[in-house]
Amino acid sequence: MYRRSHLSGNALEFVRRRILIITLFAWLPLLFLSVLAGHALHGAIKIPFLYDIEAHVRFLIALPVLILAEVIVHARISPLVRRFVERRIVVAEDLPRFNAAVDSALRLRNSTVLEVTLLVSVYTLGLWIWRSQIAVGEATWYAIPDSTGSHLTLAGHWYNFVSIPIFQFMLLRWCMRLVLWFRLLWQISRLELHLTAAHPDRSGGIAFLGKSSYAFAPILFAQGAVLSGLIASRIL
Repeated sequence: MYRRSHLSGNALEFVRRRILIITLFAWLPLLFLSVLAGHALHGAIKIPFLYDIEAHVRFLIALPVLILAEVIVHARISPLVRRFVERRIVVAEDLPRFNAAVDSALRLRNSTVLEVTLLVSVYTLGLWIWRSQIAVGEATWYAIPDSTGSHLTLAGHWYNFVSIPIFQFMLLRWCMRLVLWFRLLWQISRLELHLTAAHPDRSGGIAFLGKSSYAFAPILFAQGAVLSGLIASRIL
């Protein structure tokens, strides 16, 4: 889909284009519809759109970081995987099994079926969880409560059916990729690895794997930013 819409090439090019278009698609209609309804800056509602720190952090900070992370993680993880072969940690007899494990991880990472499953989960379980967490006691830019319950505004419908699913999909996609990385490491651990007890890294020669935690730092930052925005919104 990225390639057909010219948002990416075969080597993950055009990251700035992806960040700009996806971010604006998730956030800009919320601003436009809130302005149209008079819910952007002031009025009879308690939380206008421009005062909703959580929404701005989610779509203007966390979402761009999740998109950018694809390039960062790829650049940092690929060399780590190659080092198993370059440093001859994987013995020659196990190279076919090692390559098969890597190929399996790449197939699952690029699996259309798996990503469609994530998308279906977002529009079923994800929306249900998000709606069940809404406890609107006061009128906001995305929902107005009355005696019959909370009713979404025009901006609220875009928020509910477009913006939130985009963010949830990106986050779930990274959760899936973390699982695939752990699965790959587990499969490699079952091979007959050539480890050296006296290696100067004090980890048998695989201390470089510790750097994988830094590779996934952008995902942790994005989640922390969303949590901080949520806390700030509740305090203010």
